[in-house]
Amino acid sequence: MVRALPTPPPTRRRTPKAAVRLLVRAAESVDRAIGWSRLPTPLGLAVLVGLRAGLRSENLFDTGPHPEGPLPADAAADAEYLRARTVDGTYNALAAPRTGSVGCRFGRNFPIEHTRPEDESRILHPEPRLVSRKLLAREQFQPATTLNLLAAAWIQFEVHDWLSHGDTDAEPFAVTLDEDDPWPLRPMTVNRTVSVPAPDPQDPPTYVTEDTHWWDASQIYGSTAEFAAALRSGRGGRLKMDDQGLPPFDVRDLMALTEAAANFWVGLALLHSLFMREHNAICARLERRYPDMTDQQLYDTARLINSALIAKIHTVDWTPAIISHPTTVAAMRANWFGLLGETVQRRFGRVSDNEILCGIPGSETDDHGVPYSLTEEFVSVYRMHPLIPDEFTVRSLADDSVLAEHELPDLLVANVRERLAETSMPDLFYSFGRANPGALTLHNYPRHLQNLTRPDHPLMDLATVDILRIRERGVPRYNEFRRQLRLAPAPSFEELTDNPLWARQLREVYGDVEQVDLMVGLFAEPKPPGFGFSDTAFRVFILMASRRLSSDR
Repeated sequence: MVRALPTPPPTRRRTPKAAVRLLVRAAESVDRAIGWSRLPTPLGLAVLVGLRAGLRSENLFDTGPHPEGPLPADAAADAEYLRARTVDGTYNALAAPRTGSVGCRFGRNFPIEHTRPEDESRILHPEPRLVSRKLLAREQFQPATTLNLLAAAWIQFEVHDWLSHGDTDAEPFAVTLDEDDPWPLRPMTVNRTVSVPAPDPQDPPTYVTEDTHWWDASQIYGSTAEFAAALRSGRGGRLKMDDQGLPPFDVRDLMALTEAAANFWVGLALLHSLFMREHNAICARLERRYPDMTDQQLYDTARLINSALIAKIHTVDWTPAIISHPTTVAAMRANWFGLLGETVQRRFGRVSDNEILCGIPGSETDDHGVPYSLTEEFVSVYRMHPLIPDEFTVRSLADDSVLAEHELPDLLVANVRERLAETSMPDLFYSFGRANPGALTLHNYPRHLQNLTRPDHPLMDLATVDILRIRERGVPRYNEFRRQLRLAPAPSFEELTDNPLWARQLREVYGDVEQVDLMVGLFAEPKPPGFGFSDTAFRVFILMASRRLSSDR
């Protein structure tokens, strides 16, 4: 008998309880007056809890249902979907099966009326290529000395799991170039993003994802049936791997299966290989313990475990490394283990359903009254390309001696297998662990990414594209972005940054502080102690980092 799927409940913004509203008001007042980062850790944590509650109440907006409509009734809904993730991300939210799936709309953190794409008279001003050359271009490598290069590879690895926009065949943007600009083609052209009309024709267009929005390791397992099937060995739930620890495809075969393969490089190869090996190791352990499990059951269960492991690493290792303030380190561990901590959880299990006391994993699934999706604002604050260096030194794990030196193009997709053939995985992991990524500041954008060549793709200045994408997708510029987060805007260039030279350069490019692009402002503003990225960006992470966990059953 085919079971009809439940009707999705209507979207209702949840009104916080009186006590929560009081906490939010107190937290925002203390943050404005003192700043959460200046408080002792226990008080800082209380302020962050209040800020998150306010963000959950005021900064989640639904852009509409899946453009392809609801899924039909499915007899497997009570069986297969309860124990496994699907390839395309459907049926994680059983009452609304297309939530977070391939093709769903990106949500918003700001009211819809504040998310209109910039009109054609403004979207190219100041010219994004001018911003790229004058404010972003790397003059001298500025290292992030508290991090290693695995942190830079990690965030690209994660972004490939969460989100992807497609390009349209519509007339591209034509970016004007200065006379002294060495770019070989005039004008520079940048493809537009695929958009779909909003449910209400009065609202701005929406954008859809080509990957699932769930934390489901889709960068490894794929978001299409074709990609997923190509990786399956068909035996014991395992994935196919060649002698180099990678999927057994050449570059163009891989690119035919997924567009993200064009951005592949040695840093991603290390992490893909590591977690493919981890998947197969989990399958081997399960097979010994449960010999009656089928190939499909082993695969599905190993994927659940592997995905959770990746989410835990991101929550309690990567994030506290890049924002290593004592309060945020404690906050991220509390997201996973709760304020009672790991020791209490390991000894007694969950002693309460409360996510603050015992952590989000294991608590009730909660989308805070707004259907789950990632947001365009979240995408924008994750534009962290300055983390990538232009030069890379390969060192020996045995004695730290230099084995080779490479420019970034030598590590990109067309050369990955050559690098893996000449250098062992242990030496490469050690080398990445020894190297620093770049700091997320102005004048530190990788020069090779401003002149990026990939197989079967046109030449690209990725910095120009980063600036243009944020404007195109209706994410406000820096000062308005802060206003929407209830933060004070910068009244002048001198108060935006503590670097007097940068203030003068910003004035020369923009003229008006209200015109400063979001990414430029994020890179220019002073950072809290221990932070690798800005406090403005952190506000979006306070909200969305926990949302990825709490919305996923």
